[in-house]
Amino acid sequence: MQDMGSIFSRQQQQQQEQEQQQHCATKTPTRSESEDTCIVREIVIESDEETGANTVPDQKLPHNYEAILKDADADFHIDNSSIELLYKQLEDGKYWVDKESGSNSFMLYAREFSISWGGDNRFWHWYTEPETSDVSVEVAELKDVCWLEINAKFDTTKLTPGTLYQVAFVVKMKNSSRGWDKKVNLRLRLPDGNTKGVEENLMLQPKEEWINIPVDEFLVTPENTGELDISMDEYKDGKWKSGLIIKGVIIQPKKIKEGEDSI
Repeated sequence: MQDMGSIFSRQQQQQQEQEQQQHCATKTPTRSESEDTCIVREIVIESDEETGANTVPDQKLPHNYEAILKDADADFHIDNSSIELLYKQLEDGKYWVDKESGSNSFMLYAREFSISWGGDNRFWHWYTEPETSDVSVEVAELKDVCWLEINAKFDTTKLTPGTLYQVAFVVKMKNSSRGWDKKVNLRLRLPDGNTKGVEENLMLQPKEEWINIPVDEFLVTPENTGELDISMDEYKDGKWKSGLIIKGVIIQPKKIKEGEDSI
């Protein structure tokens, strides 16, 4: 004969399961939840059964994120058990996802650039600058040159297709800066061969603070898949220049203001 306590325990468990099923069936989503909790759990469980991996739905994942992270660090462990946790891992300062558009964004630091005379400490001074409370990056301070030439390259396959991106140099001008009477040339050479850019008067920029100097913008299309060249130069004037500090280049989705046309 079965023990009455075990029979009662099974009945109680069955009743609890029925209540949970009814709760999921009648639950009304609220704005405080990104998705209906019961539905999200169903998706994750189904994905686990099919692939053995605990993942979030593919359509919510950043473009090409696994290859990007592996390229940066082959030993990096990607935890994509939730979209929130995945985005948090990506916020490392060098690669992140724009929360408004869901598009990939990048920061290229000065050490990745080709800088004329950049390895000669008579002309350029390298030092670390705090980026966050626990992260520092190397920046390049121009001591004295008459030939300014800075180049960076980037693979556009890491960018989100169909997104309008803006490219900008991140720099600081010192109070003691001099020799910037002539405008510098800022250029983008796109993978399709087209070149675009602007001339910028650095002497008119704020001093002693990090600022973004826009180069130009471009749309990620199949024709623009490949290597992007980014440059800053000025060597026709012949004057000796100093007081420019280069942190890097930022590539991020352009924020379209109300009433502004996109390209």
